[in-house]
Amino acid sequence: MSDPRTLLTRRQFFGASANGIGRAALASMLGGSLLEGVARASASASRYPGLGTLPHLAPKARRVIYLFMVGAPSQIDLFDYKPVLKEHFDKDLPDSIRQGQRLTTMTSGQTRFPIAPSIYPFARHGQSGAWVSELLPWTAKMVDDIAIVKTVHTEAINHEPAVTLMNTGNQIAGKACLGSWVSYGLGSLNADLPTFVVLHAKHSNPQSNVQAISARLWSAGYLPAEHSGVALRSGADPVLFLPDPPGVSRGMRRAMLDGLQALNRETLADVGDPEIQARIAQYEMAFRMQASVPELTDLSGEPEATFNLYGPDSRKPGTFAHCAMLARRLVERGTRFVQIYHRGWDQHNNLPRDLPQQCGDVDQPCFALIQDLKARGMLEDTLVIWGGEFGRTVYCQGPLTDKNYGRDHHPRCFSLWMAGGGVRPGVVYGETDDFSYNITRDPVHIRDLHATVLSLLGIDHARLSFKFQGLDQKLTGVEPAHVVPGILA
Repeated sequence: MSDPRTLLTRRQFFGASANGIGRAALASMLGGSLLEGVARASASASRYPGLGTLPHLAPKARRVIYLFMVGAPSQIDLFDYKPVLKEHFDKDLPDSIRQGQRLTTMTSGQTRFPIAPSIYPFARHGQSGAWVSELLPWTAKMVDDIAIVKTVHTEAINHEPAVTLMNTGNQIAGKACLGSWVSYGLGSLNADLPTFVVLHAKHSNPQSNVQAISARLWSAGYLPAEHSGVALRSGADPVLFLPDPPGVSRGMRRAMLDGLQALNRETLADVGDPEIQARIAQYEMAFRMQASVPELTDLSGEPEATFNLYGPDSRKPGTFAHCAMLARRLVERGTRFVQIYHRGWDQHNNLPRDLPQQCGDVDQPCFALIQDLKARGMLEDTLVIWGGEFGRTVYCQGPLTDKNYGRDHHPRCFSLWMAGGGVRPGVVYGETDDFSYNITRDPVHIRDLHATVLSLLGIDHARLSFKFQGLDQKLTGVEPAHVVPGILA
């Protein structure tokens, strides 16, 4: 982590100096033991800028794996079992349920909003008795390891702002994402690997709607650039331009970087731009990654039993199964935050054609990841999150038959699951109405989700901030956010 003194603005310098003088004066009056405590707090604040004394809370998790299903999985077809809907097949959604709520332009012109019950059977599983669709048989086996949250909600109704909000806490692009905030607050566990890594998993459904995503979703925004996510590619060259060209030895590269660093430090001393410090840190990280990344991405040493656990796709670079194995290897080696993006979950039509393939990509690997972490004694301090950016409507978009239907965007309620890292296993949290349209108990806003994730990492979301454009920027913003105690162990 860079020296935080190079990141101070003039206002921050004088503010910190005033606080330090006041603490020292108080300590001198109250005795040496308090002085020692002040020193420890000051050292912690220097090491973890923006946090103050670390930890704010007793941390349950040390690292995070975020499995992001881009496009919005249908909660009605996966986790939110609504058997009463069979009685309402092809009937219009009652106005008493819709309550004039906002629709997308894709269905706002429909003359009818016919109800489309899920065609997939559900069953209860585990000691928790959680209802899970037949599309997720492997997830069903681990319901006692996970907490299913059925009442997440958002204001965003279209993919671009919704994905941005889910990742950064704001619908407006340019903010720092969750992984960058965690990197900024907690720092690195391994100096040879990035603190925050992003993986892109292929999907096996070429006919589905595929939402575009870009690096702004794993950007550090206004935070120092070193906290941005590093995207690893599948294949023989995980990071473009990382290897040295032919004829350039490690010693030659080291000498070149030493010379470049000396020039950068001279410029840093002259202008004080913290981005120069970030650039120095990134060059050094890239040099170390030249040795660490090839070993990380070489799965040939994994035992046959591990490949069997993750499924046949685990041997194919770029698949979700392969990425899940790589995520485990990353956190095992000290990466703080790993995010896997899996696209293709946007089923506006032909849901029965597309959704089973999407579930097939991720179901067994997700089960394997949880069991793998558990077997290695890592699940207890690794937080795993699975979910998308919003839910799907109970009414059909386009033609409806008893075997085929599509669903539009639905921000009012959707489901996700969490496991490990201080999450209470075997919990089904929250409830929605009979149409999976409105929340009837225990709502969880995205701000609450972010506050809960930070809390599990030992961070008080209200105290994690970064001064930018005269404001104390926070992941959870300025509106109220609450940790969700019902899913905490």
